[in-house]
Amino acid sequence: MATVLSYTGVFIANKLNNPKTSFLRRKNLTVRRLISPRIRASTTVTIEAKPDSVLNGMVRKEPNVLGCPICYGPLISKTDSGLAVTSTSGASFECLTCKRDYISNEIYLDLTVASGAKNYGEFMPASTELFRSPLVSFLYERGWRQNFIWGGFPGPDKEFEMAKEYLQPTVGGTIIDASCGSGLFSRLFAKSGIYSLVVALDFSENMLRQCHEFIKEDGFPQESLILVRADISRLPFVSSSVDAVHAGAALHCWPSPSSAVAEISRVLRPGGVFVATTYVLDGIFSAFPVLRTARQYIAQTSSSHIYLSEGELEDLCKTCGLVDFTCVRNGPFIMLSATKPS
Repeated sequence: MATVLSYTGVFIANKLNNPKTSFLRRKNLTVRRLISPRIRASTTVTIEAKPDSVLNGMVRKEPNVLGCPICYGPLISKTDSGLAVTSTSGASFECLTCKRDYISNEIYLDLTVASGAKNYGEFMPASTELFRSPLVSFLYERGWRQNFIWGGFPGPDKEFEMAKEYLQPTVGGTIIDASCGSGLFSRLFAKSGIYSLVVALDFSENMLRQCHEFIKEDGFPQESLILVRADISRLPFVSSSVDAVHAGAALHCWPSPSSAVAEISRVLRPGGVFVATTYVLDGIFSAFPVLRTARQYIAQTSSSHIYLSEGELEDLCKTCGLVDFTCVRNGPFIMLSATKPS
């Protein structure tokens, strides 16, 4: 019999009035990692909190977050492998609604719509196909990402600390690292222990392979980190099931940012937080009318998007049902945050 995926965890987090205030600097805020997740094979596959981790009887029960990319119905496990698809070969899942099967390989779970197709295939826009190449995937953390400093990006460690400030209301829950690339931030989130489950999600098979290699090199426990191949415009998660979504240096690469952000809004729980970084060419750049014309052709040919104002990004989030837009700038670099209404 298929076993239903579920997990039980403890969630303790103070929701501050000002989410931009660093929980590392607040003396009156203590966030203890009370979840010690582990996978076990039994009649019901669970991620279970240790008995001594329950404080004041506050236990938060989570439904399975994985969903079918076709009908968004919840997935059930047909094996006893549970969520540990980073290290389990051949784990099998079935959609409760449309009965579609999905099988993981030794690295990731493929939850794209065309997963398993034998004769059908699709080519993605140039910017997407670029990151599917083995060379770019190999070079991403070996020189490619370091060049972002010229665009005002402060560096992964600083960006991670900045993101945690926005994400602090979701501590203890589930986070998707969307368009994770080689898993730079996925690994930071997993190592930090502030989330019970981290989903490293990307469309590129080779980026996920690189992520897997780095995980093996780091040698840290993988029980709370899963790798999923998926289309950002067709997220394989049950609606209102995820606490947070992070997208580092990815928003400008998505073929349709509005479709992607709408999907993020769909999968976020009420009160869930979306944090993303990208770049904005405003100021002197936006003063040239030719740039506005040129970006249309750039978007049409490569699907790489150029933003000319913070207002465009705020309007994008608002249009997709997210509120409380806020951002921080460093030259062209921008980190934005928006929330799913409670």
